[in-house]
Amino acid sequence: MTDRWQYKIVEFKPTLMGGLKPEEMQDELDRLGAQGWELVGITHALPANHMVAALKREA
Repeated sequence: MTDRWQYKIVEFKPTLMGGLKPEEMQDELDRLGAQGWELVGITHALPANHMVAALKREA
């Protein structure tokens, strides 16, 4: 039996000023989408103020 999916976890870290840059997140997600990755979910990770995204693509 072969694996049907590959999974990738991507962490978006805040800048030195503590904020996240949506345009940088968008660029990274667009780049990964072009490689066949699909965003499955995204969550805010405390206390570090990071965003963590889960992506999948067919193996």
